[in-house]
Amino acid sequence: MTLKIGWIGCGTHATQMLLTQLTRHDVELAALCDIDGANLARAARQFGVRATYTDHRDLLAHPGLDAVGMAVGPAAHHAIGLAALARGLPVFMEKPPGSTLAQAEELLAASERAGKPLVLGFMKRWSIGNRIAGNIVRSREFGPVLGFYGSYMTAPTYFQGAVDYSGFFLHHCVHYMDLPAFLAASPIREISARKVENGPGRLLMHVALGFDSGAIGTIVMGTVQSRGTPMEFVQIMGDHRRLEVRNVIDVTYYRDPAFKTQNLGATLAGTEDALTWSPNFTAAANEDFKGYHALLEVTLKAFRGEAADAPTIRDGVTAMRHLETLRRQVGG
Repeated sequence: MTLKIGWIGCGTHATQMLLTQLTRHDVELAALCDIDGANLARAARQFGVRATYTDHRDLLAHPGLDAVGMAVGPAAHHAIGLAALARGLPVFMEKPPGSTLAQAEELLAASERAGKPLVLGFMKRWSIGNRIAGNIVRSREFGPVLGFYGSYMTAPTYFQGAVDYSGFFLHHCVHYMDLPAFLAASPIREISARKVENGPGRLLMHVALGFDSGAIGTIVMGTVQSRGTPMEFVQIMGDHRRLEVRNVIDVTYYRDPAFKTQNLGATLAGTEDALTWSPNFTAAANEDFKGYHALLEVTLKAFRGEAADAPTIRDGVTAMRHLETLRRQVGG
């Protein structure tokens, strides 16, 4: 079944990350909307869409839509998401689902009233390295997760003029209010944080986590690194097992190998030595290692009423609750 999708927000992120992956699926991009006429015209040319609007209300009234997607910013996500659900349309929206926990909770209530899914752009669950790690964690041989460590840095590019950390928390940190629970296979139970600031807009936080399973964790996040370097690392610790994911694409699975230096017949054992995986970037394949293609695949399944492990607004409410706890503790 080909779904007719209306899309709101035609900026760089939407046109280069989301719509390019959405249109690889069995969909018809039926209508576009953006308040910026130049962005709208470029996107219409890029994706061959004739129906264009500068007011989201006009797009929502476009005949024959099966669902709506959007990447327009926190406040607009809340307002337009409510309007789309009120019309009975399933919704995909980039994270975050609003500017506050209260707005996310309003969207959850609206989704439940409408009986329609609201799927969120937590694509890091589908970034291929994280997905491989999550599948291994859920295998019987890994055993219980004991510890989680994540480092997810950025630069002070969210700030122009007066420093306001809201964008950093809502667009950057919210990912790691969702991902650790997925990789540790357990909900987050508690959060505590410390910070240091090296001048306006230069923030570093160490965040301690406790999980329902009893596992413990640490997240390092901040705005004091260059975006021109790899800035993301995850480690999942088990008993004589650990998984490490670098830059969302390089995965190493460490087991419990024997010492080899005194064994002249030593070799590598598939059941105990480390396993590694990296993508082949020279392959002529349109692969999406960041995870948007896979995320949108499960989103469309949810829109069709099929079983799908898509991140929903309920996951968004949980992430926003954790995010508000974090912000209270560091004054962000």
